[in-house]
Amino acid sequence: MLEHQLTRLIPWVPIRLYAAGAFRLAGIIALLILLGGHAVATEPKALRAYDGMPDGAQDYAAFVKLWDDFLHWRDPKTAMKEQSLVDVAGLETDVYPDYSAEAVAARLRELRGFQGELDDFTVADWPLRQQVEFLAVRAKMDEEEFTLRVSKPWSRDPGFYVDRMLRLTFTELPVAGDVLAEFVRQLDAIPGLATQGRSNLIEVATDYADLAIFNLSNSDGVGHGFPYRTEPPAGVLGWYDDLLDRARSQQPDLVEPIETARAAVESFRNWLITNRPEMKANAGVGKENFDWYLKHVKLMPYTSDDIVTLGQRELDRLWALYALERHRNRDLPEIEISGSATEYQSRIDETDAAIRRFLVEESIITIPDYIDELSTNVPWIVRDDGPNFWEQIQYRNPTPDHLHAVIPGHRFDAVVERNNPDPVRGRLTDDARVEGWAVYLEEAVMNAGLLDDNPRVRELIYLFGIFRAARMPADAWLQLNVMTADEVADYWIERVPYLDRDVARVDAEIYLRRPPGYGLGYTTGMLQMQALLAERKRQLGDAFRLKDFHDEFMAAGRLPLSLIRWEMTGNDEDIAALWSREPLPVD
Repeated sequence: MLEHQLTRLIPWVPIRLYAAGAFRLAGIIALLILLGGHAVATEPKALRAYDGMPDGAQDYAAFVKLWDDFLHWRDPKTAMKEQSLVDVAGLETDVYPDYSAEAVAARLRELRGFQGELDDFTVADWPLRQQVEFLAVRAKMDEEEFTLRVSKPWSRDPGFYVDRMLRLTFTELPVAGDVLAEFVRQLDAIPGLATQGRSNLIEVATDYADLAIFNLSNSDGVGHGFPYRTEPPAGVLGWYDDLLDRARSQQPDLVEPIETARAAVESFRNWLITNRPEMKANAGVGKENFDWYLKHVKLMPYTSDDIVTLGQRELDRLWALYALERHRNRDLPEIEISGSATEYQSRIDETDAAIRRFLVEESIITIPDYIDELSTNVPWIVRDDGPNFWEQIQYRNPTPDHLHAVIPGHRFDAVVERNNPDPVRGRLTDDARVEGWAVYLEEAVMNAGLLDDNPRVRELIYLFGIFRAARMPADAWLQLNVMTADEVADYWIERVPYLDRDVARVDAEIYLRRPPGYGLGYTTGMLQMQALLAERKRQLGDAFRLKDFHDEFMAAGRLPLSLIRWEMTGNDEDIAALWSREPLPVD
């Protein structure tokens, strides 16, 4: 029985591979549980040849090995499904990056070696599932090329170095043994990191320079992932002072290396201030490069012009729904902000129980047995100026962010991914798929009935959606150099209720400095999810079941949504043009 289910679930893998131990049996069983014991609803479609589809000599097993080799080359931690420590720009915070011109050139040559093998696979003969994976893997290699040739944060963004200077200051003291040795190693590396930054930063963008200078000396007012302090330290240098104060009382032997590291950071800040007048490059990657990125890396069926139009339309739609909801609820009392950490935690607990119960009772999605308690996103913080945007929503009712970031959103999604044993899909994540799924859930679960008895909470769902939609055109404008980060923050504040300056500035920084297209992926991905839901319902008619749809979607992995659509529906209208890869426009 298990063998029959396995061959239906993953028909492209001979069962002898399982017997040989190429996949973990427990992981396969977990995936079957996720699917409720049913095979994927859509069997592989009849294949067709596409212009540009490789028709070489290497088989699928060689392709899996190439993917494994590429992942270990790119980042051994993520290749082994370990959590890399990433900074605000989504980049690894190793304090020893070597991004000299020679190192980057060598890295690009090595990448060309991986890319060169892609044309030598027998992709034209593979079943649909494997063809989908080929395009997803090629997109990841294209993303790496884009970073090396266009984004180049080590050359354009001082924050690339500032982030690496910051994170070690969060270390809890005292430390001992191997942890102490590693901590001292990182401290001792800071002067060299600052020197490398001054050498490599030869084409610095204005926005990047201003953000880095601000962050070195000022609290960002949000503190994503930062340890809580009643008085937030004044930027990176303030966090070194915080670390020094703790070292003096808890581990005095560390005072001298911390002071040396702090002096290097301060020197780097002063160098940036002195040279700021010469830092005049654009932060965005430009229209040609951005449109190439949307097509070849994000695998989206939209140009940057499409993104702006869709985003503005979605912003209007959500504002209209918010206005109607406010009218509908005009005689109801407003939801008050929690009065204490205890009350807030009680609201989180009630929300978590209600959502889990609704997902099961209303057949929304399968919750695998391995899903246990999941942490939340927004801690209880008392701020002098009152709660920020996220806290204004969350402290009133945690439902919007709980759906998005906890269950069945990000944390649920991540645990499912970690339990996916597939050698390709289990180690591949597309940002727009992750964020699109999470944003889709906010309205989808609400419209499925979760908030029928809580109409005021529906308003909060729309407020979340308004901010996500406002990001969509603004993210494009940042990359097209139509707006600066400050101008984007102003645009958002005018259009998003409760939005404060700190959250607006930090979000503009995050989506400017992450790989292009991250900010627009929230709402763009949500629109793709809604289109997929609509198409699947039309295909199946009365046989459509929402739970089966969501389970099938989750089982596909975290691939780009255009690929999931192709695999689930057989519709290749977003796919045919992707096979003929166009060269990257501009170095």
